[in-house]
Amino acid sequence: MRIALVSDTYTPQVNGVTTVLRRIVQAIGAARHHAAVVAPDYPNLQPDTRANELRVPSVAFPPYPAIRLSLPVPRRVAHFLDRFEPDLVHVATEGPLGILGRRYALRRGIPLVTSFHTNFAQYCRHYGVGALEPAVWRFLKWFHGPALLTQTPGEAVSDTLRAHGIRRPVVWGRGVDTARYNPARRDRVWRRRLGAADGSAIVLHVGRLAPEKNLDVLVEAWTLAHGALGSRALFVIAGDGPGARDVALRMPWALHFGFLSTETLSTLYASAELCVLPSATETCGLVALEAMASGLPVVAADAGGFRETVEHGRNGVLVAPADSHAFAAAISDLVLHPSARAAMGAAARATAVARDS
Repeated sequence: MRIALVSDTYTPQVNGVTTVLRRIVQAIGAARHHAAVVAPDYPNLQPDTRANELRVPSVAFPPYPAIRLSLPVPRRVAHFLDRFEPDLVHVATEGPLGILGRRYALRRGIPLVTSFHTNFAQYCRHYGVGALEPAVWRFLKWFHGPALLTQTPGEAVSDTLRAHGIRRPVVWGRGVDTARYNPARRDRVWRRRLGAADGSAIVLHVGRLAPEKNLDVLVEAWTLAHGALGSRALFVIAGDGPGARDVALRMPWALHFGFLSTETLSTLYASAELCVLPSATETCGLVALEAMASGLPVVAADAGGFRETVEHGRNGVLVAPADSHAFAAAISDLVLHPSARAAMGAAARATAVARDS
């Protein structure tokens, strides 16, 4: 088969969508099918001459420069896809490029598949425009309506889409590369360089630092836990976004990294003791699977996709999304009880291995 993938985000950006798409392209090649990708261009991107890609000029979205808005070049996209002659068009995102990919498939009469990675309607509440949520759902229903199927990461998302009139969602699931994310990557020398004393625990948060990620709860919970634990825990954040500066100002005692390469991130996961993820808007929570594959118990919001990965009391802890005190208590309990933490970490690794992609 000849499969065209169209996305408003792609490598070298680091996020859940790009991780999934990169794995899809690899899997298509491994199965001896053919893939072509339409995605944004990024500053200083070195073109991969081995890949069949069209990189579309893009500009930074002012409120959030990491997001790129692709310029409207429908003829260029159509010419590239016509030369590729796809049997199927898979549109991964609902942005400007996604709309072009959708239009191309419908006008050419080519089967269209979409996927739903991000609950933008729910994000409206976190950006102070909750009144727009019904309009966003109407757009999403229009966008996904013509697709033969809409792939979703889990049952909860699939049920939500059906409830809003998107008729053909299917559970696609999520996997994780358990060779890349592996407890064997733990690095004691690297831990010491971070400032983690022997016997102390690294408490980790990984992800985009933006309002929809429940950052107030993260800051409040970590501040409480830091005060209770002192030098017994080192708090580390890996990620960037519009909330990064505020988080750094409110928690100057935490270590703050920006987005890390996959190689460095896999070492950081394996060198930590637990991962804290308070976002209530995750459709999947790929970060949770990466942490679990690295042998970490996850303290996560009892919401969205985390419920389909984290089993409370077995491979992690689920906490009411708004309860910063409960998050702090769960963090302190795992830091102070290494044997229970190790048992949860082993169970977390087993869960991830069962979902190896």
